[in-house]
Amino acid sequence: MSDEKPAPQVDVTKAWAATQGQQGAAKKLRIYAALCWVVAIGTEILAIVWLKQGKFNQGSLVLPIALLVVIAVFAIGGNLMWKNSNKYDPASRADGFRFFVQNQLGAFITLIAFLPLIILIFLDKDMDPKNKKILGGIAAALGVVAFATAPELHPHSVEQNTVDMNTCASQIKSGQPTTACSPEVAQQAQAIARDSAVVAAATKSAANPNGIDTVYWIASEKAGEKASTEHVFHLCSNVSTLRGKQVKNGSVTQAYAENATRITKQIPMEQGQCGFAAPAAAAAAAVPAAAAASAN
Repeated sequence: MSDEKPAPQVDVTKAWAATQGQQGAAKKLRIYAALCWVVAIGTEILAIVWLKQGKFNQGSLVLPIALLVVIAVFAIGGNLMWKNSNKYDPASRADGFRFFVQNQLGAFITLIAFLPLIILIFLDKDMDPKNKKILGGIAAALGVVAFATAPELHPHSVEQNTVDMNTCASQIKSGQPTTACSPEVAQQAQAIARDSAVVAAATKSAANPNGIDTVYWIASEKAGEKASTEHVFHLCSNVSTLRGKQVKNGSVTQAYAENATRITKQIPMEQGQCGFAAPAAAAAAAVPAAAAASAN
């Protein structure tokens, strides 16, 4: 048997990290947001060119107003998608510059998409004064509406998600209502709490009646980096799957952080190889059911 220390109360949520699924969802939203912003700024450039060419000086204001609406719609769409992406994969407050830019980028893009055009409209000497006031007023109003959708007043952060996941996992484990289990943290909190309980049940012994919160997994291909593919974690380093491999060990939380997010399906076999007692099958089976019940 390995010489791990007992873990009477497992802290399953020491640090939150976005899953590959969350990172993928955030990446798609950011790509779509960037495309929306490109359309908004591209339309603004077109409007500026036509303004300089005098196309808005005579006739109806339908065309310039239509261009302003297009700018606003795509700017707002980009802002909303970018803000939603930050829920899936937020920045850390420890990196102050990135945290500020990532959360307030939409505000800067919206200013770029509207402010130059608004200034040029009011400075245009050839446009009819009445039309200038109407068009400038509409541009300013749409700019304000678009800008209002951009700033992150209560931005998500890795640190806040960690706090929420700690609370969420504790509520799951104690059977309390899961008030802290937001969509961003609930899935991981439930999975980590479930797997930690299964590992603890499988590693109970006379020396460690509460089980052990230590698992083993194949180290990442690049030292110090998260594995690019999902790995399985095991009960000890002596299992046949890990022989001859570079192995890391740590809590279930640490395993998840390094993309070892799948618990072994060979718990009875590994208990024999690791020198642990027979599994408490009923207790292990009850954990997923309890987690699922808490999530509803």
